[in-house]
Amino acid sequence: MDFIEARYPGRPNIEAYGDGGFRFGGGSHVGALLFLPDGVLSWTPDEPGGLELSHFEAVFAQKQAISLFLLGSGEALVFPSQEIRRAFATHGVGLEVMNTGAACRTYNVLLSENRAVAAGVLPVE
Repeated sequence: MDFIEARYPGRPNIEAYGDGGFRFGGGSHVGALLFLPDGVLSWTPDEPGGLELSHFEAVFAQKQAISLFLLGSGEALVFPSQEIRRAFATHGVGLEVMNTGAACRTYNVLLSENRAVAAGVLPVE
């Protein structure tokens, strides 16, 4: 069976989070999301401890349009591996880690200021 990547074009703000998902752009999604300059993508990690460097390929592919990446690590603050942090530095993209609620709020503020921001947010209950 082939899976089609879920993609929402545009740069919507995050309207709500909780119950394992997010509301944005008038719709909703259950699970993790990437908010990138070219749209919103479903994201495969389901817990912060499961983050791998490959989860950030789409971020690094758009690094020219991203100066800051916000990582919403779920309910608690959980930092990614040193390998991931080093990759962000190598690609010249700032990385800020915070819980998902703080990441959603910060993303919305920076987006409203037309900043070059992107976010990866893990769901919370």
